[in-house]
Amino acid sequence: MLIRLAYDIQFDIPAPVAMVTLLHVHPSRVQDLLEPDELHTDPQLPLTSYIDSFGNRCTRFVAPPGLLRLSSSTLVRDSGNPDIINISARETPVGELPNEVLSYLLNSRYCEVDRFSSIAYEHFGQLNPGWSRVQYICNWVHSHVAFNYQHARPTKTALDVYTERVGVCRDFQHLAITFCRALNIPARYATGYLGDIGVPVVMPMDFSAWFEAWLDGRWWTFDARNNQPRIGRILMATGRDASDVAMTTSFGGAHLRSFFVVAEEETAGATARPVAEPMPAPE
Repeated sequence: MLIRLAYDIQFDIPAPVAMVTLLHVHPSRVQDLLEPDELHTDPQLPLTSYIDSFGNRCTRFVAPPGLLRLSSSTLVRDSGNPDIINISARETPVGELPNEVLSYLLNSRYCEVDRFSSIAYEHFGQLNPGWSRVQYICNWVHSHVAFNYQHARPTKTALDVYTERVGVCRDFQHLAITFCRALNIPARYATGYLGDIGVPVVMPMDFSAWFEAWLDGRWWTFDARNNQPRIGRILMATGRDASDVAMTTSFGGAHLRSFFVVAEEETAGATARPVAEPMPAPE
């Protein structure tokens, strides 16, 4: 299967500002790229790329005042298979976890693990450990939290989601991640493209969030928001929670003007098309 990935994000910049973006396909999927995965800026700016401490590909630059457009279009090969399910995957005792995985058991900005110990064990402590327990956590979050864009806010933590029982996709994942960590199951936040391949189209495309749990010596994909295996999930970045994988971070003012994302199946031999018309020159 071939999947067209694209975005067009535009900002109003009141004063020169340094920015960092995580808008590239994750290095683990580079071998699947059939076209360059490049960030384009308008106006054209000097860009510096690097790999952060979580293994994500980042780009940094300084944007001048005025309109700023970030865009890209690339083509990726995908298996076309839904997310893998492995009901026999087992939990790993903490004493046997790799050093680099231990941090995904700890508190982070949006995941207050220490405040969930008794809550997690009350809900899930008596369940059989392993894949089925992580899936039960996803089932619980999916059925007890309502999705509503009107209740999104950048400061909402897992405890807020548990109390309010409403949020957006990142909130579903933060709550599930926190439950897992409180049960000594390493869990990390993931973000990327997830189109509507194989499911009804219900809203405009956006970047998506899911999470990964460490079972049987590797990371496995889980999704408390959609709670079903999906086709065409293209990873961009992973981290402890959403604070580690923000698509754009500005160290100063940068006001979002428009946001457009594409993730759709493409027929072999199709001609790449621009994401949007060129941005008008500043007035």
